[in-house]
Amino acid sequence: MTAETLLPKALDFTARQLGKRLLAGGVVAYPTEGVWGLGCDPWNPEAVGRILSIKERPVDKGLIIIAADYEQLAPFLAPLSSDLVYRMTERWPGPFTWVVEHNGSLPAWVTGSRPTIAVRVPGHPMARALCRHAGMPLVSTSANRSGKPALTDRLQVALKLGAELDGIAPGKTFPGAQPSQIRDLLTGELFRA
Repeated sequence: MTAETLLPKALDFTARQLGKRLLAGGVVAYPTEGVWGLGCDPWNPEAVGRILSIKERPVDKGLIIIAADYEQLAPFLAPLSSDLVYRMTERWPGPFTWVVEHNGSLPAWVTGSRPTIAVRVPGHPMARALCRHAGMPLVSTSANRSGKPALTDRLQVALKLGAELDGIAPGKTFPGAQPSQIRDLLTGELFRA
């Protein structure tokens, strides 16, 4: 199934409008499976800087990149064997983030100057639709200040972060879902359960 078939027309129209804001350097909030996320254009240093400021997060920690599908991520990753591509994609779309070597084409303000990047194709159709309408992967990080609990509904996002955002997508997180699991693609090491 594609994002188009999972998102009603009215919501897809909203995703298209928010995609334009992302392309213009905006920062938007949107639901993912377990928590709300903040996203922006990874190649826009001002937009990424705004997210880091909102989160009160240092640039050297690096950020997650989400995409509509694997094909949207592939141009930025180091070459992978077919077995590793299968391992990565068999759990997507869904709440599963892989740490994988990138090919150097992503900016240091996204990678934290590391040779690896955390990537995911979310299971939430709104998050994928935003990537599709923006025409690129997006920075994605939980909608909260560092050290504070992640926000889990639209009203919380609007009240706590709304004044610092260029848009808030409609929608809800999935009932009972948790933040995505994070693992190293090569070693299987678990970074976040």
